[in-house]
Amino acid sequence: MFTGIITDIANVRAIEKTGDTRFEFTTAFDTSKIVLGASIACNGACMTVIETGDNWFAIEASAESLDRTTLGDLSTGSKVNLEQATRVGDELGGHIVSGHVDGVAEVIGVADEGDSTRVTLRAPDDLARFIAPK
Repeated sequence: MFTGIITDIANVRAIEKTGDTRFEFTTAFDTSKIVLGASIACNGACMTVIETGDNWFAIEASAESLDRTTLGDLSTGSKVNLEQATRVGDELGGHIVSGHVDGVAEVIGVADEGDSTRVTLRAPDDLARFIAPK
């Protein structure tokens, strides 16, 4: 589970298409404390760490993950929002989210409102009925 609070903005270090697609991300996280098999949300999608190195980690994304998230749009040098999974005892500073992404919405409007920005999204038809208005 995740809180939805981004804790690092990584850069895509490498992308390799084998069977699935391998991504390597540079990060400010202490990668010596990331265990293989750990979950890290990458642009909101829960992904499994398969390798770590000095200030970087790798994941593999299936075709389904690429189709249902923004990961398939990444290229070397792209910025990626990261969040490590919540541990028992961590502060829940955001809200609990699963990190499992079912689709990608289309941005249909952006408007400044005071010091904020309202972004209007159109969800895919097959998912829209499951989304509450607030």
